[in-house]
Amino acid sequence: MKIDNFTSIVCRAIRKCGFPMLFNRSLQALGLLALGMATVRGLAHAESSPADSRTEALTAAKRPNVLLIIADDLRDRVGCYGNPYIKTPNIDSLAARGLRFDHAYVQYSVCDPSRSSFLTGLRPEQTRVWDNQTCFRDNLPNVITLPQCFRQDGYYTAGYGKVFHTVTANFAKWGDATNSWNDCREVQFDAAKAAYFDAMKKKPGDLHDEDFSREPQIVEGRNLTKNVLKWCYWGATAGPDSLEPDYQTASDAIAAMGKAGGQPWFIAAGFHRPHDPFICPKKYFDLYPLSSLKLYQDPDDMSKTLSLAIPSGLDFDEFQKFSTEDKLEFMRAYYACTTFTDTQVGRLLQALDERNLWTNTIVIFMGDNGYHLGERKWWNKVTLFDRCCRVPYILAGFGVQSGRVCEAPVELVDMYPTLLDLCQVKPPTNQTLAGQSFRSLLENPDGLGKGHAFTMVTRGKNDLVGRSVRTSRWRLTEWDEGRKGIELYDEVNDPQENYNLADNPKYSDLVKSLRAMFGTLPKITQNPNERSHILP
Repeated sequence: MKIDNFTSIVCRAIRKCGFPMLFNRSLQALGLLALGMATVRGLAHAESSPADSRTEALTAAKRPNVLLIIADDLRDRVGCYGNPYIKTPNIDSLAARGLRFDHAYVQYSVCDPSRSSFLTGLRPEQTRVWDNQTCFRDNLPNVITLPQCFRQDGYYTAGYGKVFHTVTANFAKWGDATNSWNDCREVQFDAAKAAYFDAMKKKPGDLHDEDFSREPQIVEGRNLTKNVLKWCYWGATAGPDSLEPDYQTASDAIAAMGKAGGQPWFIAAGFHRPHDPFICPKKYFDLYPLSSLKLYQDPDDMSKTLSLAIPSGLDFDEFQKFSTEDKLEFMRAYYACTTFTDTQVGRLLQALDERNLWTNTIVIFMGDNGYHLGERKWWNKVTLFDRCCRVPYILAGFGVQSGRVCEAPVELVDMYPTLLDLCQVKPPTNQTLAGQSFRSLLENPDGLGKGHAFTMVTRGKNDLVGRSVRTSRWRLTEWDEGRKGIELYDEVNDPQENYNLADNPKYSDLVKSLRAMFGTLPKITQNPNERSHILP
């Protein structure tokens, strides 16, 4: 029996026994054993043939597969990121098997702009997708997306669930069905959507021919704002997981692993949870009794929040009315949906085990943006604080070290060039990628990388821009190029970003040097068609 197959079989048996600690330690031991055997094989090969280039080596062997897993609105509240309350055994096991990035940052902290950025390899300044109502191809019709690039270079590509930000009425366009995928599907109309459309007094659009008699039924739940905010809703459903769209997304992705024939594959599974409305089976809510949860409290002496730092308007006003019970129910619903998503992640990982695919598959698990759970009295996204800009980011499998942690800042826009590098896929012509490959960090997780990450958001009808830069120690944020305020936080001594140091003369030189880094970013064009420097 090959050592790779032996490792996969034993790991699968240990996981099924339900011993996470043993599983994690066994992974490390088996990883060392596999590494030793691989070294022996490699030495024997080196004696019999001259060294080839990495491209030739990947051509001789099968190029690695890619499994991209995206969780919607998932912040760094998972077990392997130090949260003692939440139950995410499958994500935790993936981190034990691979490389956990502790400082991975989005380029815009909301769904559509973030995904449009990391799936095109361009920054939001370039895509000009700054809301959830803009399809990236309306601005960049000729852009080559990440899966499209793989498809053009011989990969079978399939995307299921919410990969690109989509709208129900025109999935083919928003899901980039024609350009990016050999196969794709998104199941949207579940009990959550039914409740949502009912509340909005609208009729659903394209229902993907789903059998509504098999929709999960909400048996418990409520709107936390008395229906003022239509999205702020949680519901516990009856019935098995298999009725839920995210379960079907995982099933579609698993089935696609056997559809590629002799081609390497790029499969993306985009889970809707823990995005609102917070709907999932009741058994996941039962894991989190309200009495077991602890709410975050801002310190009394924290710095005054700048006017643009937290979005104003109806959402913020409603959050200020939250009772303690409202807050606890919100947190429980978010946690329940996260654990439900973790279960679907486990099904994907088990499929890799059963098919012995780990040695030739790169797995990426990520959130598309972070989320506030009460910090600064905010219960949503679209800020430039670490809670919103930072996401869980884990790589495992082919070319990735096992059981390691990387502290260097990386950006989600770096994923595109990194995967091209690892898989030796030809980069798109006439399209300069904004990110930088972090393959060196996969080989040496203790490396420094490029040392910084940028995030932006906009405010108001006039799209007033806020930009933030994060280094290993500092976060510097400026609003309207500093005219509307500047923030500086010491992330080592103040990881919750409670104390703004920007006005302290002691840090004036630091503020100046960090602000200068924004000069390296692409110029924001006011006309989306003024993009000759990006695409032909």
